[in-house]
Amino acid sequence: MMTNLFSVFDPSTNLMSWSLNWLSSMMFLMFIPSMFWLLPSRFNKMWLNIMIALNKEFKSLLGNSYKKMTLIFISLFSFILFNNFLGLFPYIFTSSSHMVFSLTLSLPLWLSFMLFGWINHSQHMFSHLIPQGTPPVLMPFMVIIETISNVIRPGTLAIRLSANMIAGHLLLTLLGNTGPKASLMILVILLITQMALLILEMAVSFIQSYVFAVLTTLYSSEVY
Repeated sequence: MMTNLFSVFDPSTNLMSWSLNWLSSMMFLMFIPSMFWLLPSRFNKMWLNIMIALNKEFKSLLGNSYKKMTLIFISLFSFILFNNFLGLFPYIFTSSSHMVFSLTLSLPLWLSFMLFGWINHSQHMFSHLIPQGTPPVLMPFMVIIETISNVIRPGTLAIRLSANMIAGHLLLTLLGNTGPKASLMILVILLITQMALLILEMAVSFIQSYVFAVLTTLYSSEVY
């Protein structure tokens, strides 16, 4: 019997005191080599179209000076997307629903952007602390507010990804636990509801990886 609802997200697979759950974050590598030695398929063409569309959008956000950085954000999008999708399969550890995973991605990226901006474009970074048209009386308060909003960016990125992935999994777990005790009519309704939720979770997996990559791109575009 499940004593804690969040225990479904706890690492539980161990081999010689080593946790094997985080190996699920590397399972996306199994999907990549096939693109190089198999004949072009619909999946390859679909993925190529997605990459081209993302490359165009990230270029428009970054500008011409740093357009080569789009590879970083496309890779980030792909990594999060594969981990989100793999978490929807049974008995696969959902690494993207943990702060250890999401904060490990957001904090180094944000810190590198801040160091690059303050070292190379200090005056530009100071100008971001006071929005244009701010009255002189409100300038000290705006500096404090902008500084706080800038500092909490990696946390908000990490929490947004983890919370959205946890929410859908919790709902699917709650509905799944009521199945064995339900009548046939209720069971049919539960199955239809879970199928609908699973399709919704697929959309959420794509949207959250896209939001994470786009917000990271926007944060990077502010440092130059």
